Amino acid sequence: MTRFRFSFSSASARRVFLGAAVAGALLTAGSASAFASAGFGSLFLDGAVVGTTVTPAHVPAGSGQDPFYHVTNGAGGQLGIAGAGPGDGAYHGGDWEFFSVTFNTAPYLLTSGDAVLAAAAKGDVTIVRVPGNDFRCPVTRS
Repeated sequence: MTRFRFSFSSASARRVFLGAAVAGALLTAGSASAFASAGFGSLFLDGAVVGTTVTPAHVPAGSGQDPFYHVTNGAGGQLGIAGAGPGDGAYHGGDWEFFSVTFNTAPYLLTSGDAVLAAAAKGDVTIVRVPGNDFRCPVTRS
């Protein structure tokens, strides 16, 4: 695992998904309780809740292109956070680059990639890239 501590603002987010493939990835990352509480098939994108269109699929480690943030110790109601989605120029169809986000302070709700990176810039969270948890799962804005 490579550790990153971001000191700038931009976009991306994550917390739980659907399907056995992602469940296994999250359990491997040590976040079984987060997975159970997040609500399958939903995640945050630019402050809104969006859904997924298919069951997640494994991709080669380190091949993800769209940032996805999983918050390990977030506030109640925290979902996974997508850094890009349909209609965004940089969206690669849900080819997720997995980042684990851990609060260093009292947790609060993060609903966008920009919010995750702003929290990192303030020192409120630590972001760790986990290439072995990369996966594919397209989202829909509805």
